[in-house]
Amino acid sequence: MEKTPTSATTTSTALDLDDESGKVVLGLPEPPAEQHSDSDAKSPASSVKVEVSEDQSALVTWDGPDDPNSPQNWSQARKITVLMIGSILSFNVTFASTAPSPGGSLCAQEFGTSPETGYLVTTMVLAGYVFGPLFWGPGSEVFGRRPIFLVTTSAYTLLHLGQALANNMVTLSVTRFLSGVFAVAPLTNCGGLIADMWGPAHRGPATSLLMAWTFLGTSTGPIVGGFVIQGGLGWRWMFWILMIFAVLCTVMVIVGLPETFTPILLQKKARALRRADPAANKNLYAPHEKADWSAKGVLDRTVFRAFHMLAMEPILVLVTIYMTLLYSILYALFEAFPVIFIKTRGFTVAQNGLMFIGVCFGMVIGSAITAYLNWNYSDLVAKWKGFPPPENRLYGAMIAGPCFVLGIFWLGWTGQYASVPWYVPALSLIPLGASVSLLFISFFTYIIDTYLMFSASALAGHTIIRSGVSAAFPMFIVQMFTKMGSGWGCTLLGLFGLILAPSPFLFYKYGTYIRSKSKFAPCMDLRIAEELKAEEEKKSEA
Repeated sequence: MEKTPTSATTTSTALDLDDESGKVVLGLPEPPAEQHSDSDAKSPASSVKVEVSEDQSALVTWDGPDDPNSPQNWSQARKITVLMIGSILSFNVTFASTAPSPGGSLCAQEFGTSPETGYLVTTMVLAGYVFGPLFWGPGSEVFGRRPIFLVTTSAYTLLHLGQALANNMVTLSVTRFLSGVFAVAPLTNCGGLIADMWGPAHRGPATSLLMAWTFLGTSTGPIVGGFVIQGGLGWRWMFWILMIFAVLCTVMVIVGLPETFTPILLQKKARALRRADPAANKNLYAPHEKADWSAKGVLDRTVFRAFHMLAMEPILVLVTIYMTLLYSILYALFEAFPVIFIKTRGFTVAQNGLMFIGVCFGMVIGSAITAYLNWNYSDLVAKWKGFPPPENRLYGAMIAGPCFVLGIFWLGWTGQYASVPWYVPALSLIPLGASVSLLFISFFTYIIDTYLMFSASALAGHTIIRSGVSAAFPMFIVQMFTKMGSGWGCTLLGLFGLILAPSPFLFYKYGTYIRSKSKFAPCMDLRIAEELKAEEEKKSEA
């Protein structure tokens, strides 16, 4: 139970959304000097106010930097609980996107359609991922995180009924598509949860945990699905199992997921103050209440913001291209594995699913490497007064590029020949899984650290493109591998990876300059760099 607020206070921080340059500018938090040494410095989103022309004494903000109602100041137990709920939700939706894939051919056979339509079981979910982020990511920045999670998880759960009871491929495809529209919410919004609760020092480990759960869901889905199909339960039981899992997740959201978005929490605080003393507090307001709530204003901050960022943010565009390639290949493997292991080596559906254990193992290794790379990040946070350059998140992506190229070539040329023992191409999935984990964690945290309170919109735009391209890959990857062979098919994909591999190095060198031209990147580190330079000059003069 939150304490009833009794007063309004102001802070010296500021978020100016419309300064003369048109660039988003955040003011630096100004707690006492000794508090700057906290290794988990507060995110600007936890203590911001919007510069407006009205009396600033009426502006409702947190009661100082240590206000216990701020998500940044919640206990570690509460933060971890929220993070685990978000991680389980992400695991659930990615697991549900791939678990039915082994039964796709059975669906097509039962409904009397061509074998290619069986790929729609996976493709339609990814197609839904294209449209959902238009609403859920930016929408969470308008209406709050909790309402979006409540609506999407409830709808996603109910749509499993249509999938389990479908009597034709059209019904199954439509319900899978709608399921994807709602299921994508955790994938776009859990990054926002992390940014709401943790500063830069602890954001990396939290993101690593979230991404590990997310990709474990993707890679364990075919394993479980293969055994359900092979065990004779049939493809419909797979959807009943998914619905049971989704019901449990919905209950977790209802019971255990609080609101974490600071503007919404301050809006609730302002309303509580006005209710407590209508006469004295009638002029109090929260920044969120002064936003433009016209239809155009809401659309600009929700649907259009994601596209605007994609069009205007070169960092977001280049990161999206690279991550889209890896994500597409990951989903393409679900359809390509049967070519390598079932057709070429005579594996059963269940045995084919077991090959994803290598992907899981690689992802665990990737997460461990990320944790090692972030081991001393708190020292960097202290040096940069809470906001180190986001480019320090890119070391994992630098490792991922060569790992991906190695893994994809290894898989293709060893998987093409039946004379090569099955475990040789299977082992290639370890560097592939590690590269996916390293790249996604690295770029995911890079986007969050770069765009901060706009990270949900940035991730929404990224997810739209990534999912749209990924949805198309399963539709042609089998034909490509069948006609070109897995060797040349993987070579083609590997060449794209080779072209994009220098991207993290280029971001590391030129990212600061690119961010300085952004309208959405606060660039706190640039302002702190000027302060540090001034301090050094003073020391040298003394």
